[in-house]
Amino acid sequence: MTASPRDSLPTAYVPPDWEGATRAFLAEKRERSGSQRTAQEYARILHRFFDTLGKTPDAVTPDEVFAYAYGAGPGGREPGSASVNIRLAALSSLYGFLLRMELVDRNPCDRVQRSRQEPPPPRGLDREEIKRLLAALPDTAVGKRDKAIILTFLLTGRRRSEILSLRVGDITRNAGIYYAYRGKGGKVRRRELPEPCFSAILESLRARGKDLQAMGPEEPLFDVSAHGFYLNLRRYFRKAKLPPAGVHVLRHTAAKLRRDVGETVEEVSRFLDHANLAVTTTYLRRLEGEEDSGWRKVAALLG
Repeated sequence: MTASPRDSLPTAYVPPDWEGATRAFLAEKRERSGSQRTAQEYARILHRFFDTLGKTPDAVTPDEVFAYAYGAGPGGREPGSASVNIRLAALSSLYGFLLRMELVDRNPCDRVQRSRQEPPPPRGLDREEIKRLLAALPDTAVGKRDKAIILTFLLTGRRRSEILSLRVGDITRNAGIYYAYRGKGGKVRRRELPEPCFSAILESLRARGKDLQAMGPEEPLFDVSAHGFYLNLRRYFRKAKLPPAGVHVLRHTAAKLRRDVGETVEEVSRFLDHANLAVTTTYLRRLEGEEDSGWRKVAALLG
């Protein structure tokens, strides 16, 4: 069959749907990380970058990425190391997605170095500090809810998004009480819910005039946003006269408590859902400090 002149014409170029690709990337980021907050922060960074630059992703150059990552923000302030690195992380993650989708052929972030950032030393609360924190909670519906959240952090070691996104349908009772949560990478896991957590949750629901048995499966167990709980926690720390800290200190504390009762690094690693033992070893070394077993011999040698 002879091809017609129409068949031999080149196909018209259709530019990629960059906005649709960005939305797909953010949806994937939200699903894989299990964190709505991370996706929202990435969205803010990406929109500001591309809106200010006025270019499509395939036309961006490394020097433009550098200027944005290290440049002053909307308020005119120079960014700190953490801000530089989160900007680069958002952009580089987007380009990694676009490369997989074959929408671009390079990642302009590859030639931009991250800022050197010394992570703050983690700390975990000791038993006396935990008692002071819990004593600072008010005897109100909000206080009972926040107590249930804090106990769930301390006894399960879960991440913020994994706890604050729990819904009624995630709790099951079958030869024990279990909860389902979506961990890092989007994998759904199921674990035993410690009895003190379950009792505190029931008490907090009663304080709000609710009954777990009568609630729908999609209703949240905790009626508070991540930011709202963070602000409450900061107030409780001030009232308890404890050093200021974020929500993640509760996960650090959970790991510390497991070590305090004699659990091995392997057991703590499983408890924290770490991908490998090396991650847990580094985590605990920073949290506990690294033991030096040789100084006594050197001191004895020196008399």
